[in-house]
Amino acid sequence: MSCRILIVEDEIFVASEIEQVVAEMGHDPVGIAADKKSALRFAGDTEVALVDLNLRDGPTGIEIGKILAQTHGASVIFITANPAQLGTGVPGTIGVVSKPIAERDLRDVVDYAVARRAAAEANPPRRLKLFDWSNDNPIAT
Repeated sequence: MSCRILIVEDEIFVASEIEQVVAEMGHDPVGIAADKKSALRFAGDTEVALVDLNLRDGPTGIEIGKILAQTHGASVIFITANPAQLGTGVPGTIGVVSKPIAERDLRDVVDYAVARRAAAEANPPRRLKLFDWSNDNPIAT
């Protein structure tokens, strides 16, 4: 299954590498966004979003992820060097993986997000810290 994937990352070299991997996997990278305004411009076309926390306009990644997940129904995974900023997580989002991320781990995270979106059985990648929102009791697992 091919998905439309948004990359929310302000470091262009990192974003370009992620975009290349996503495309090689057969997915459609809908764009690279370095801030909230540009990220939300792509929101209607996004099925999966890979979101950094600290962007060109400041620490807006949490808000972007929340809007993409809760308002636009995107499957959101945060990719950040600062996972502690997420606390117990963001309602509606899947989880977080720490940067730097190796290509194999990135591929595993994308495969997992796509499988979750398709409601297919999938085991979370080892490096992905899942957010548990069952019973409205956030627990990072």
